[in-house]
Amino acid sequence: MTGGWHLIRLILRRDRVLLPLWVLILSALPAAYAASFAELTPTEESRALYARTTAGIPSIEGMLGPIYGSSVGALATQRAGLTLLIVALINVLVVIRHTRTEEDAGRRELVAATVVGRHAPLGAALLVVIAADLVLGLLTAAFMGLSSGSLLLGMSVASAGIVFAAVGAVAAQLTENAGPARGLALGALGVAYLVRAAGDATGSGLSWASPLAWSQYTQPFADETWLPLLASAGLAVLLAGLAGWLSVRRDVGGGLLPARLGPAGSTSLTGPFALAWRLQKGLLIGWSAGFLVFGLAFGGAVSGATEAFNGNPELAELFARLGGGVSLTDTFIATLLGMAAIAAAAYGIQAALRMRAEESAMRAEPVLATATARVPWALGHVVFAVIGPVVALVMIGAGLGLTYGADVGDLGQVPRLIGAALAQAPAAATLTGLTVALFGLLPRLSAVAWGILAICLLLGQIGALLQLSQAVLDLSPFTHTPRLPGGEATALPLVVLTGVATVLVAAGLWGFRRRDVGV
Repeated sequence: MTGGWHLIRLILRRDRVLLPLWVLILSALPAAYAASFAELTPTEESRALYARTTAGIPSIEGMLGPIYGSSVGALATQRAGLTLLIVALINVLVVIRHTRTEEDAGRRELVAATVVGRHAPLGAALLVVIAADLVLGLLTAAFMGLSSGSLLLGMSVASAGIVFAAVGAVAAQLTENAGPARGLALGALGVAYLVRAAGDATGSGLSWASPLAWSQYTQPFADETWLPLLASAGLAVLLAGLAGWLSVRRDVGGGLLPARLGPAGSTSLTGPFALAWRLQKGLLIGWSAGFLVFGLAFGGAVSGATEAFNGNPELAELFARLGGGVSLTDTFIATLLGMAAIAAAAYGIQAALRMRAEESAMRAEPVLATATARVPWALGHVVFAVIGPVVALVMIGAGLGLTYGADVGDLGQVPRLIGAALAQAPAAATLTGLTVALFGLLPRLSAVAWGILAICLLLGQIGALLQLSQAVLDLSPFTHTPRLPGGEATALPLVVLTGVATVLVAAGLWGFRRRDVGV
């Protein structure tokens, strides 16, 4: 760990804006949920009714996690189940950014040539992220009102982030590039979420196989047990140790998993679009398959979820505030599609940032030194960054329509829900366009697109609950898409968002054409 302190200072300097921002915002989320539940369910009877009803809905418990107790803190804890997922996602991205991405850019080798220990870069990244998670946990407890329940909730959120920071550290040792490392780590996160969701929805012990479930099984504001956090700590230590052990058994810039080479003399790479397909197809297939599985899993639970709310006007109003829509069935589906839209935007951002990854790794310059022009090269990636989220949304719409339609005996739900899912595509395309614009005009700030996505996510999660002004909510493009199915479908917002996305993409391509490669 020689030189580790200097690397920690470097990481803190580079992340001096984003790191405090995501820690502060995410730590305030549970308190925002608690305030909303206190307003929407002001009496103990209404809270008990909500807890009793949602505890019997497999789809709700599968999506958010189990509910323990009927206090305001217990209700907010269940809703904060999605916060665990966000924290874990950010931890994965930050660790890989300060480890594998540094190697891709060649900076890790320069640092290693100085008086720096072999474990210092990985150790510094993990220490910074773990410290940020602990601060997040303490701030969560402070915002919720210092108590044993709030402290347990805060540490539960922190533990989920720490575990997946270690997962990201292991993934960074296995692959040769940051993109595949992110794919491995995010795939592990997706599997953990699906395992937790399947276990909670069925009431089986399968959830215990997921570290996300361990953070929720601490039962803050209810029975309050710290034992599951010991399992999280043990797994984090094990994975961090494994990452350190693996890091000394590979070359700098290399990975333990061998890179898959293309066929000798391949004629398939006949142009920039073929090259983009070769680089993007794994991402497209993985995200599309995940969306289809998510749609199939939750489509069959729609009827049970809405039936449980029938006859409870207070709960119907509360759920409408959480998800929008007209009928309870449409409200529940619109909530799922709203989550899918954010995920689709994340896919679009990741696909668009592949251009920056190729440029930073100095693989773009040799290609552009040939007869390949800049704009066609960039357009190859832009096409997949725009079309890919559309394909993913079609998959989730089809999955929801198939299982829900089979449940109610109406397969006409398939085209209806595919259309509802596609209504979210222009908002996702807007963030993709913003990413392309940053890449072309301000390439060093390309990663800011993730921060903008986080702001949109937070506005969608707590904007309606906190009754924020419409001017604030309008900052997110997802506010302007129709709440389908059930909502009023108007073409104007979709046309405007599509136009904005087109202008942003054009600006990014114009900027990339005029600037130096590699800046």
